Amino acid sequence: MSSVEVGLDGGVAHIWLNRPERLNAVAEVLVDDLLTALDTVARSGAGAVVLAGRGRAFCAGHDLKQPEPEGDSRARLERLQDVTRRLRALPQPVIAAVHGYAIGAGAEFALGCDLILAAEDAVFSFPETGLGLSVTGAASRLLPQLVGPLKAKELLLLGERIDAETALRLGLVNAVVPDVAAAAADWAHRIAARPAGAVTLAKRALDAAIELEPALELEVSHALLTEHTPEVARSAAAFRSRE
Repeated sequence: MSSVEVGLDGGVAHIWLNRPERLNAVAEVLVDDLLTALDTVARSGAGAVVLAGRGRAFCAGHDLKQPEPEGDSRARLERLQDVTRRLRALPQPVIAAVHGYAIGAGAEFALGCDLILAAEDAVFSFPETGLGLSVTGAASRLLPQLVGPLKAKELLLLGERIDAETALRLGLVNAVVPDVAAAAADWAHRIAARPAGAVTLAKRALDAAIELEPALELEVSHALLTEHTPEVARSAAAFRSRE
């Protein structure tokens, strides 16, 4: 079973993270499958895209129960960052349909989208500093764009979980809705009904001032500094010891 599924419905592409038994936590296979799905969608002719998660959560962040990855850390981190790059590079607007947890890398996946809709049970958090880690999905640039620098520092430095209504008040999401799948599909179909060229140009124009590459490179440098610290080893070991 693929860790990411793709479907097309009347001009709208749907991408589902599909590791429900792990709350769609990020593993290398999910990153690879998600990048493939985004490439497929880019060629699909769809007018809009919905990114969602199967099961009880959108994405619970990195799967710390996975064995520690081997090989070139920079290449692995940059491949994870390619998710943000591809989301922003798509000609179609992408709507994140967030329910349950959007934690760490999961919250960063949502930030990479053009619009974010939240279910009433959605929970957002950036726990990296508490684990001894650094953000890697352009959160250092995208989060302040949405909530402002002071609130961004609060969210990143304290790492506290915030509910959907708080996320709405901060400007982290566009709306909180009872049925996030239906609302995301509705928004996507309304966007897909508009002239595709004009929609793409509007997306490009709005993103033009957001310089992601310097932020992504700085995040990789910080991630490489923190990757093998004792704090990270302790937090990973504590997580793996949970039942």
